[in-house]
Amino acid sequence: MKTVAIIEDQTALRDLVGQIFDRRNDFEIVIKSGDGQDAIDQCLEKRPTFIILDVMLPGLNGVEVLRCISKKLPDTKVLIFSAFYNASVIRDLLQNGAHGIVEKTAPLAELIKGIEAVSDGGSFFGPEIARLLRETLIHPEKQEAPLACLTTRERQIVQLIAESYSTKEIASRLDISVKTAENHRTNLMRKLNLHDVAGLTRFAISNGLTSADPTFNQDTK
Repeated sequence: MKTVAIIEDQTALRDLVGQIFDRRNDFEIVIKSGDGQDAIDQCLEKRPTFIILDVMLPGLNGVEVLRCISKKLPDTKVLIFSAFYNASVIRDLLQNGAHGIVEKTAPLAELIKGIEAVSDGGSFFGPEIARLLRETLIHPEKQEAPLACLTTRERQIVQLIAESYSTKEIASRLDISVKTAENHRTNLMRKLNLHDVAGLTRFAISNGLTSADPTFNQDTK
């Protein structure tokens, strides 16, 4: 029996994906989560053999979730299922252990093919992802990696700033001092040559760190 984690912040879509597995006898859903840090905690506890993972997650995005899980659970197969993709994000996902990527705009049959291929130890890429991969291989000089200059902590802070968390709230969530959070903020803005929160938010959205949905930040309400 293959154990499954569905990590997706949209409840309706999470339930829809769950129905695919409910119809089969060879899968058991052991985790459903819509939050990045919660997903990591549950995966490390229950150690699923197969994960469906969205890129856009509140608090800790899918790339960071994948980075942690692939280090701690190297045998777990991960299929990315997301509406966001560009060459830089695809590169990050593959470098951090993704076994396949399916676009949310693809037909449901594509997702099912991806589930079967990846859960059986193979790989699978939806048609648009395959196109981007081909372009990257043919024209690598055109592909930029804007996130490459940022540390993991700086990526987390960019995401939280874009999701409207204050410096004090960021420090609390990441268990660091306010001064450290301020220093990280200053350093990453210098690295990215950005000068305000609006610029950071646009950067975070364009690089798949967040959707900047204000409902992500429930703590400020």
